[in-house]
Amino acid sequence: MTEQVLAAVRTGAHKTELREYPMPAVPDDGALLKMEVAGICGTDVKFYAKPPITDPVIMGHENIGYIAKAGKQFLERKGLKEGDLVFVEHYVPCFRCEWCHKGEYRLCQATDWRKNPNGLRYGYSSANRDPHLWGGFAQYMYLPWNSVVHKVPTGVSPELAGVVTPMSNGIQWALFDCGVGYYSRVLIQGPGQQGLSQVVACKQAGASLIIVTGTTKDKARMDVALKLGADYVIDVQKEDPLTRIMDITGNEGVDVALDCTAGAGTRPDLLGIDALKRKGGTMLIQGEIGQFPDFPIGKVANKYITIKSARGHNYLSCELALKQLTSDRFPLNLITTHRFGLKDTDLAIKAVGGSEGVIHVSLMPWMN
Repeated sequence: MTEQVLAAVRTGAHKTELREYPMPAVPDDGALLKMEVAGICGTDVKFYAKPPITDPVIMGHENIGYIAKAGKQFLERKGLKEGDLVFVEHYVPCFRCEWCHKGEYRLCQATDWRKNPNGLRYGYSSANRDPHLWGGFAQYMYLPWNSVVHKVPTGVSPELAGVVTPMSNGIQWALFDCGVGYYSRVLIQGPGQQGLSQVVACKQAGASLIIVTGTTKDKARMDVALKLGADYVIDVQKEDPLTRIMDITGNEGVDVALDCTAGAGTRPDLLGIDALKRKGGTMLIQGEIGQFPDFPIGKVANKYITIKSARGHNYLSCELALKQLTSDRFPLNLITTHRFGLKDTDLAIKAVGGSEGVIHVSLMPWMN
């Protein structure tokens, strides 16, 4: 009898079913990952409420686990051995195009699951597609030859390694895309796992001023932001954020504004535009903001603002994020706040979406 793999499968809006899939055979250039931790973020919350595809999906795109079984060719290509603890990126690129050769496979057509029917991405692709195990909310995950795998440094626990995805996004968005560096003044909107990772990245890069905004229910998260290196936090429901930012900066504004609110509408972007210094600032935007018919393009042009889009991470930002996790400079354990097993997947996703004090949730498929 074929061994079965248990998985939590999204079958509709706010619907999860536990299903079993056959344990796949492992080819010479493939592997099986025994899942230890699948992180849950705001994107999971959004897609759980409004699934982008009707097919069943094994969610989970922040995946940490052990190489359980692998073909010889796979191990040689990746420089790994069975039993190694690894981080698997959610991209499954072609490794042929110009973007892949640059390490920017976040832009590879093969990873664009929205527009490319043959595209693959962990946590987003249909579970109907053989061999089914395309997400981390399962006991095992299948790794083809073109999966992107990073070895987790010795001494980093699976749970702490679970924050490498938001941490790599922090490095990518703040440092690589927006140029945060020594003496930069930064506004970070949203104190979730992405925003807190931006705090760490900006502080590590030498930012002289870090301001974090949030809502009243984010109090516990903003307390963590201060412990991670933020200089000021602003509750936008209790005081006018722009007035406070200008007071803090002596009416000079900030150099960089980072929207980490996971699609909270147009308000963060409007605040970011106004909070940037008079000329030459940079603003990072999230993609899911809906219609914006009154976008102040004239103000953007007049202030010479550069707009960047938040879009995942590249290979180098992941490697640097793993190095950051080995550092004792920041109390990163404050980010990993809650743990759930597979049977509580629905509760775990909803906890990220609305519970006070929840920052990074670790879904642990083998936890009872």
